[in-house]
Amino acid sequence: MLTTTTRAAELIHSGKKLLIAGDRDLLTSLPQGQWIGGTIPYFMSERGGCVTRDEVFVTELPKEIGEVRICRYRASDLMNLTKDAFKGGLSFIIVPASSEAHLEFARQAPDIPGIFGTPLVGWISGVHLGDLATARAATFDGTHGDASAAATPGSSHEEEAVVMHCSLPADKIATVHIVNLFTPGDGPTIMFDATGFSAGECTIGGKRQNLATYLTENGIDTKQPLVADYCGAMVNISFQAVDAAKGEVTFYAPVFSDVEYRIAKPVKDYVSEFQHRIPVNARHCAFSCNCILNFLYSELEGKKTGHIQGPITFGEIAYQLLNQTLVYVSIDAKRAAI
Repeated sequence: MLTTTTRAAELIHSGKKLLIAGDRDLLTSLPQGQWIGGTIPYFMSERGGCVTRDEVFVTELPKEIGEVRICRYRASDLMNLTKDAFKGGLSFIIVPASSEAHLEFARQAPDIPGIFGTPLVGWISGVHLGDLATARAATFDGTHGDASAAATPGSSHEEEAVVMHCSLPADKIATVHIVNLFTPGDGPTIMFDATGFSAGECTIGGKRQNLATYLTENGIDTKQPLVADYCGAMVNISFQAVDAAKGEVTFYAPVFSDVEYRIAKPVKDYVSEFQHRIPVNARHCAFSCNCILNFLYSELEGKKTGHIQGPITFGEIAYQLLNQTLVYVSIDAKRAAI
């Protein structure tokens, strides 16, 4: 729910396990407790998409969550992330945008040992788009703070990912869901020479071409991402900028050298598509987040994407970094073996 810091502090003091998103000053004011947080002023709330620096979005984790273990990871520590996870549990991660941890996670997440063994879901924290030149995204570890401070607030970090590892009962299982409205279009396949956040020369439809030139000359709408099939899941790579003069294209997530991409088909009615794609039982999800590019390109302020609520982020995490998707996690009873 989108709420005041007073109410958030009450929940923290009551011992609730929480994920909190909001303006940096607001998160800084919160007391120590069992919570992690990330900066962002964009939300999908019960009143629809909104931008506010006066409230925080609090996700209270469900009663099925048992013991929690909160850890922080610098870029060099991320390969050890899964060692702290509970077997049969669930982990929530928040990574500050433009940090070394963000870049390293984007590149290396699929190669982290055991990354697909325990559900991992979360978001990239960000800032107000008007503050990109002056502010930095941060994460918060609610269990640690300045012992000399009267309010003993949680600690903030600009270069560390924060993770809440959660245990689950033996009869429960967590499932990560990705709602992606984009599918590959009918255009040529695009393959890249190297894995990374930028590209120049690449192979388009079997021919060597400069990607920036191709996009410019063909009038490609870069609001539509690149889409690829990653082991059965459609994953988007969003365009950040196209510099035709330099012949360079930059992305919000890395492209991989061994994957075939296509420009996505346009989505005609974003809100209607979401309402169609999100299951009714998703209203009981444990956590969800949506992408800032979806918020901007589809003009979601004041509109609702079904009954799903949560922070609007600089990137979504469902085991690895995603773009232009909605991610949510459900906790359900395990099915008996047949």
